Amino acid sequence: MIRSPAWALLAAPALIAAAPANQDLALVQKHLRSIQTMTAAFTQTDRNGKVVTGTLTLKQPGKIRFQYQKGVSILIVGDGKALTFIDYSVRQVQRWPIGSTPLGVLLNPDRDIAGIAHVVDSGDPRIISIDAADPKHPEYGRINMVFTRDAAAPAGLRMEGWVALDSQNNRTTIRLSDERFNAPVSDGTFRWNDPRSKSPKG
Repeated sequence: MIRSPAWALLAAPALIAAAPANQDLALVQKHLRSIQTMTAAFTQTDRNGKVVTGTLTLKQPGKIRFQYQKGVSILIVGDGKALTFIDYSVRQVQRWPIGSTPLGVLLNPDRDIAGIAHVVDSGDPRIISIDAADPKHPEYGRINMVFTRDAAAPAGLRMEGWVALDSQNNRTTIRLSDERFNAPVSDGTFRWNDPRSKSPKG
């Protein structure tokens, strides 16, 4: 079932008492550590307003795949160590250490986020919004992640999406729907075909 994004809930009446910010941050950490795998549909909006859709697959630690809609020649894959951007239309491959990207917060559940993240007041106690950036490495960018309280989801939270700003201040918004948690996911999901050669790469 596709639900309304958390951002739409901000206009609704708030009926739940707000929890202290440190408790909310700890709950987000618990949620991230409770996710072994996740699949979801996503909608991505870039800084120019271009919208594309696709399927996200995540497997901890550090593995993620953004499979875009048919006709989009881009693939993004994290293999546990590096995040790889592949553009098949121009046969280009770029790689970055996962920890030096905004997604490092999401893809390293063992990291204590208390030193790099803080809770942002959303105006609705049903929603937890956190902003994370490494103060020692501003070049890694920043990420704002949005969660809604959901007793049926891991640690009682459901990730609604995030807004990431990279080191060039490029803004990307991801909104998730139809999340499914902790089902088996093969490591083969995170392999990709290198457009510079004919052999698969993992």
